[in-house]
Amino acid sequence: MTGAVELPPLRDVIARHGLSASKALGQNFLFDSQLLARIARIPGDLADAEVLEVGPGPGGLTRALLAQGARVTAIERDRRCIPALAELEAAYPGKLRVIEGDATEIDARALFEGAPHIVSNLPYNVGTALLIGWLSAAWRPWWETLTLMFQREVADRIVAGAGDDAYGRLAVLSQWRSAARIAMPVHRSAFTPPPKVMSAVVHITPTEAPAGVDLAVLERLTAAAFGQRRKMLRQSVRGVPGAIEALEAEGIDPTRRAETVDVAAFVAVARRLSERP
Repeated sequence: MTGAVELPPLRDVIARHGLSASKALGQNFLFDSQLLARIARIPGDLADAEVLEVGPGPGGLTRALLAQGARVTAIERDRRCIPALAELEAAYPGKLRVIEGDATEIDARALFEGAPHIVSNLPYNVGTALLIGWLSAAWRPWWETLTLMFQREVADRIVAGAGDDAYGRLAVLSQWRSAARIAMPVHRSAFTPPPKVMSAVVHITPTEAPAGVDLAVLERLTAAAFGQRRKMLRQSVRGVPGAIEALEAEGIDPTRRAETVDVAAFVAVARRLSERP
């Protein structure tokens, strides 16, 4: 661990600033320093690396990232947390930049010259929307890796394979040009207040994008296929011009259902559709 600084206990900081987790903002605080340190180590060596953190709250994960030697840019919507984060800025001069605002409205890419790691205990109410935005970036993306906390149900949807109950559009979008894995589960009791559901940290690393595939076409195809997942593909994708012909050209029986078709097969069909005039 590099750059560790003696800090008061996070619970004391929260009490001193009168902070409490906001249900409206999807907040749940983590206090376990060992758990937070494990999360901060998932992306690898962060010494002097740029890191984007969304929704740091009072700064539990921020502390762990700074202790790893990272240079952190934190976007926080809850102005109640800004004074606590300002104390961290003072404790780690030049290592923490705090931006007050809504991460869904800020052009995070413009904040960095290089490619940052994104490491966040994401607010549950905006986590999936932020992930889809990051995955829909031009490829290779402007970020290096994603290490993100989600509800376990969402994490399972990100990493699911064909045939899994959780398999759907989010799995295809997450895996067609990146590698996604569950890095660690997190029990609900680790949070204050404890949420009603379990959580998990997902780690996503970009890979080369398959040639000849238009993301908009893949999104349109999977929206149709999984939008009516109980129906056979020949019914669910009939509104996508050329989709049934593309399925047959790839040797995919159109009487199958979407959840039985793996990511590579969806990519192959999308490639054929992308080649259409």
